[in-house]
Amino acid sequence: MSKSKLPGQYSRIGKEFKKYFAALNNLGRAARAAGPLDEKTAQLIQLAGAAAVRSEGAVHSHARRALEAGARADEIYHSLLLLTSTIGFPTVSAALSWIDDVIASQDE
Repeated sequence: MSKSKLPGQYSRIGKEFKKYFAALNNLGRAARAAGPLDEKTAQLIQLAGAAAVRSEGAVHSHARRALEAGARADEIYHSLLLLTSTIGFPTVSAALSWIDDVIASQDE
């Protein structure tokens, strides 16, 4: 995602709290580098976590990142459908609607 399309709050935090923001980004990189999972799998896992905590912004972000890492739309949808018995249908349904936002913007 280009910097011009980053959410305003995310950009504001990055500008106002530079050291904190750098540490946050370094933590994400370190966590992904700590194990054998590829980037696509890592993003699908983070997408599932974001859905579980009902974070619309994080669902959008990790869906975009999963697509950039090579995930297909059907893999993204499936990663959320798998959560139904764990986090419940209403939460999965909300997350699917947030995924629809990302997929629709990719098609434009």
